[in-house]
Amino acid sequence: MRSTPARSFKARARARFTDPKRRRGLLIAFEGPDGSGKTTQRKLFKTWLQSEGREVITTKWNSSDLIKPLVKSRKALRVLSPEEFSLLHAADFRHRVESVILPALWAGKTVIADRFLFTGLARDVARGLDLDWVINLYTPLLWPDLVFYFSVSPQTSGLRVTTTRTPNFYEAGQDVTDLADPVESYHRFIARVIREYESLALIFNFITIDAERSIRDQHDELRRLFREGEERPWSDWNVDAVTEWLERRGGTA
Repeated sequence: MRSTPARSFKARARARFTDPKRRRGLLIAFEGPDGSGKTTQRKLFKTWLQSEGREVITTKWNSSDLIKPLVKSRKALRVLSPEEFSLLHAADFRHRVESVILPALWAGKTVIADRFLFTGLARDVARGLDLDWVINLYTPLLWPDLVFYFSVSPQTSGLRVTTTRTPNFYEAGQDVTDLADPVESYHRFIARVIREYESLALIFNFITIDAERSIRDQHDELRRLFREGEERPWSDWNVDAVTEWLERRGGTA
């Protein structure tokens, strides 16, 4: 049975995010494989939201000041097992949730995540890990209000990425394909990643954007879909994540 302080924190969380008198913080995730154009769309979308009077912050995958240096050093040595790869990225994600995302949401800001936990799920399962095992690394789960999934074919992703640069070792999935050629490895690995993304899109009801279309058409659709989705009620699934965060901070938010 949860303690009285824990129940109090849970009540505070619900009250904060369901108060009709205040602008609620929104969490919007941009997901998709490399080469899908999601970063371009994220930047355009942020500019538009700011022009609409919203206070917006951005958080990017693998960008924690605390964890990123460790991830970078381990990747440079090419010694990461799929399990360690997954654990480190989950730790990076958790640090950003607690230090960046939840404080911003509590303050009523809009948070745009350039990749969210679904990136970890897609890549880790593509590396052969069990989906339930990976999901447990991210508990208590924090669910976005909206997830925009930028869908492209493996061929399009491969063409967009490999015509401008050579994929790095882990991006190309060479740790699991055992192929010496990073381009050949990328084409094989990204097909696995996209297959997992497509499954996640169905399981978690992503809003799918056809990222094969023009930049303008995608941006216009994003605006329309955001307008349709911004009034969705706060998901009570998030109450445990917010409650734990408040507990860690001693109730100070």
